[in-house]
Amino acid sequence: MDSAPVEIDGSVMEGGGQILRVSAALSCITGTSVKISKIRAGRSSPGLRPQHLSGLQLVSDLCSGSLQGASIGSTDISLTPGKIQAGNHTADPQTAGSVCLLLQVALPCALYADGPSQLCLKGGTNAEMAPQIDYTIKVFKPIVERFGVHFDCDVKMRGYYPKGGGEVMVTVNPVKELQPVVMTERGNITKIYGRAFVAGVLPYKVPQTGSDVITVCGQLQLSDWSSLCFRIIAESSTGCVFAGSALGKKGVYADKIGVEAAEMLLRNIRHNGCVDEFLQDQLIIFMALAKGTSRIRTGSVTLHTQTAIHMAQQLTQAKFKITKCEDELSSEESFIIECEGSGAANTHL
Repeated sequence: MDSAPVEIDGSVMEGGGQILRVSAALSCITGTSVKISKIRAGRSSPGLRPQHLSGLQLVSDLCSGSLQGASIGSTDISLTPGKIQAGNHTADPQTAGSVCLLLQVALPCALYADGPSQLCLKGGTNAEMAPQIDYTIKVFKPIVERFGVHFDCDVKMRGYYPKGGGEVMVTVNPVKELQPVVMTERGNITKIYGRAFVAGVLPYKVPQTGSDVITVCGQLQLSDWSSLCFRIIAESSTGCVFAGSALGKKGVYADKIGVEAAEMLLRNIRHNGCVDEFLQDQLIIFMALAKGTSRIRTGSVTLHTQTAIHMAQQLTQAKFKITKCEDELSSEESFIIECEGSGAANTHL
C-alpha cells in the first residue's frame, strides 16, 4: 500500500511560489507524494497563477507523475511522482512568467534522471520579482557547479513584461550524487563589470561599449521601459560572485535605473558574505540533497531562505543550522548556513 502523502501548508512563512517549487522538486526526487493546500492564500490573487501551474506540470512531466487539482486559481493540489525521465520537456505559461523560476523547479529534478534532459522554457527572461536570465547564467550557474551540477543555457529569445515571448534551451546532465560546498571566505573583490541592454529599435545607434550604452540610454525616453535592463557583477579572489540588476520603469531615466542596480550590488557585498540575498535561497535545495556538510556565509537570512529550509527539512533528512558570525571587518551582520545533507543518490544511473 502506498504511504499517505506529506501534507504541506502553502500559506506558511513566505507563503508563495517558493513553497511550490521546493516541495514539488523534492517530491519528484525523493519519490514522496505531497498534498499542498492553501496555496498563496495570502496573496491578492490566491491560488496557482500560469507560471506556477506550468512549473508543476513540468515537474509532473519530468517524473511521469500524477498531478491532481492543478488549474489556474486552484489552492489545493496533489502530486504523486513516478520515475524521473530524461528527454525533451517543455514549459510555456503563455505569459511573461519567469523562465528562471521554471528552471528553479525543474533543474534539481533533471539531475536525478537516467540521462541528459533538454528543457525548453518559455516566458519572461527578464522580469521583476524573479531572477533574470543573466543572473542565472553569470551568478547562479558557476556557484551551483561546485555541487557537481552541470547545465548549459542557450538564450534563444528574450522576453519582457507584459508580452513574454522569451525562450531558453537548457541541457542538464544527470549526477550520481551532489557534493557538499563550503563557502565561508570571500576574500577581496577583484573585478566589477556591467552591462546595459535594450530590446527593440532605438532612435540612435547604440555604441558597443557598456559605458556608452549607459550614457546614451540615460538620455533616451523609451516607449517600452520594461525592455531596458542594467546588470552589474562583482567577483572575489575566492570565486564568489555577486550581482545588482534593475529593469527600466516608465517615467524613470535610465541613469537612475543604473544607480538602483549599483546600490543593490553594494548592499550585497557590505556584509562580507560569500553569496548575495538572491542566491542564498536558491542553494538550499542543493545543500539539502548533497552528501556531506555544506557551509555558506551570507548576509541576513531572508524569508525565502527560511521557507526553503523549512520545506527541505520536512521532505528530506537534511539538518540545517544558522549561526551568526563575529566579524570586525564588517559593519553588517553575516551568518553561516550549515547543512548536513541527506545524500540523495540517483538510483536511475
